[in-house]
Amino acid sequence: MAADVREVSTKPGVPLVRALDRGIALLKAFSPAKPRQTLTDLTKAVELDKGTTRRLLQTLVVAGLVDHDERSALYSLSVGVLEIASAVDTGRELREVAAPYLSDIAEACHMTTFLWVHHEGMALCTDRVRAGHPSIDASWFTVGARTPLNSGAGPRVLLAFISPEEREVALRRPLASRTPSSQTDPDALRRAAEKICEKGYELAIDDFVPGLAALGVPVFDRSGTLAGSISITSLTNQLVDQAQPRYLDILCRAADDIQRTLI
Repeated sequence: MAADVREVSTKPGVPLVRALDRGIALLKAFSPAKPRQTLTDLTKAVELDKGTTRRLLQTLVVAGLVDHDERSALYSLSVGVLEIASAVDTGRELREVAAPYLSDIAEACHMTTFLWVHHEGMALCTDRVRAGHPSIDASWFTVGARTPLNSGAGPRVLLAFISPEEREVALRRPLASRTPSSQTDPDALRRAAEKICEKGYELAIDDFVPGLAALGVPVFDRSGTLAGSISITSLTNQLVDQAQPRYLDILCRAADDIQRTLI
């Protein structure tokens, strides 16, 4: 069964609840690319027999976490998942404080704006704001999704400003090779992290989606501890001018304003 790799071990003498583990795997089988799936799709995704998958899904339907359309025979996550997600504490304060600034950035730059936090060696997208008239809609990454820290401006900024110990954990994870420009060599990523720290920002080109560039800056709290990162993305020629990023001043001002507001 496919599983998310995490550096978490079970406590000795405390076995996993197999049925619960399987039910969680079913919930994780849904994604922005596959929000509605058949019983056959889900059976293959979690590598269980069809009868077991059907019983688990029925339990999740009764619990209000999964919906089942009788007409199309498709399953999907229900709003019950959103109710649970609303209680997630990771990145909550940053998200609440940054929300109006993300909207201002999106409107000023006419680009999709992202808010990222570091979580277990990966970048977690905690917010995304589309501009009213975006130059391109970067709908390929959604709130709640996680990605390795080797590609994308926001994630690479996190890689640069987390502690050396956290960086090594991140570099031990599988590093996504999304495009030919994606960097997956740990030594090269360590050197890149040093340069990002020196510059104070990252301009990533073609390493997440071909033809797109992204600009990211770190966000710190009042104590100077890394809280997360902000990034914008668009077509490369709209974000880059003679190898220099546009809108860097807008992102830096927003990061400074957020820092002054964070506790």
